[in-house]
Amino acid sequence: MTATLQLDAPADATGVRLDRFLAARAAVAAPDSALFGVSRARLQRLIVDGLVTVAGAKVRPSYKLRPGEQVRVSVPAPEPLDLTPEPMPLSILYEDEHLIAVDKPAGLSVHPGAGRKTGTLVHALLAHCKDLSGIGGKERPGIVHRLDKDTSGVVVVAKHDRAHRLLAAQFALRQVKKTYVAFVFGVPLPKAATIETVIGRHPSDRKRFTTKVRRGRSAVTHYQVVASKGGISRVLIDLGTGRTHQIRVHFSERGHPVVGDPVYGGRQWRRVTDPALRKVAERLNRQALHALSLGINHPISGVPLLFEAPLPAELRPLTDLVG
Repeated sequence: MTATLQLDAPADATGVRLDRFLAARAAVAAPDSALFGVSRARLQRLIVDGLVTVAGAKVRPSYKLRPGEQVRVSVPAPEPLDLTPEPMPLSILYEDEHLIAVDKPAGLSVHPGAGRKTGTLVHALLAHCKDLSGIGGKERPGIVHRLDKDTSGVVVVAKHDRAHRLLAAQFALRQVKKTYVAFVFGVPLPKAATIETVIGRHPSDRKRFTTKVRRGRSAVTHYQVVASKGGISRVLIDLGTGRTHQIRVHFSERGHPVVGDPVYGGRQWRRVTDPALRKVAERLNRQALHALSLGINHPISGVPLLFEAPLPAELRPLTDLVG
C-alpha cells in the first residue's frame, strides 16, 4: 500500500533543493509519517521515479522550491522479497523479536550488489529469521547500515518495518555510537584529533571515494592512536558520520592508509621496519579494519544497547606485536 502526504513549501524553503527539503522533513518526521526514516538517497529515487511532484508536475531532485508550492510525496510499500534464504553460520551478538545484531566476518558482503547475487549476510539472515523488514528494498531487507565486504564487526538489522524506521532515524540523526579499530601505516599526528571533510565519489573512478571534491557529504572521524611499533599504528576510531569508505579515505589521504587495503593502500611496505610485523601484515587477505562496537537505543523499548565484537583471529597477531 502506498502512503501519500502533501507539504506546502514555507517561505524559508525558497531556493532550497527539493531533495534537501524532504530530507530535512524526514529527519524530524513523526513515527507514523510516511517520511519517517526515509533516507535522502531513497527520496532522490522517488523524485526521479515521478513519485514526488511539485504543483502536480514531475521535477528533478535539484529543483529549487518557491514559497507556497505544494509538494506531493508517494512512498510505496516495501517490494516483496525475491531472494532465496541460504543457511550459513552466524555469530549472533543479540537477538529479540525486533532486531538482531551479528558479528560479520571479513569477506562477507552485507547485501547483494554488482557481481554478488548470493552468499551475503542478507541471504543468511533470511534463513535464520524467516521474515525480515523489506523497507530497505528487495535486496536489502532490514539493513539500516552496512560494512564493507572486507571489514569485520558489528552489524544491526531490523526484523520489521517499525523497528527499521526507528533505527534508520537514529543513524540519520547521528544518535548511534560507532567505534572501530584500525591498523594503519605510520603514526598519524597529532595522535588524537578529529578529521572533518566532505567526501564524494572520485571523478574518474566510480568505485573510489575522495575528499578532493567540490561538493560532497560531511564526514567526521574522531581518532586516537593507541599504540605504534615498527611502522604500524593501532588506532581507535569514533565515527561522527558513516560515509562509504570514510575511515579508509580519511587515513589514506593523510598518508596513513589502512594496512591491507587493496583500494586505498598504495605501496607502503617500506615503512614497516619490524620484520616480524611485516610478515604478519603481509599475510592479511583483508583490510585491517574492524567495527568494534555499536551503541543504539532499542527501537521499541528505548533501552540503551551496546553490541561488541571481539577482534577477529586474523587481526590479533597485529595487536600482539603493535600493542
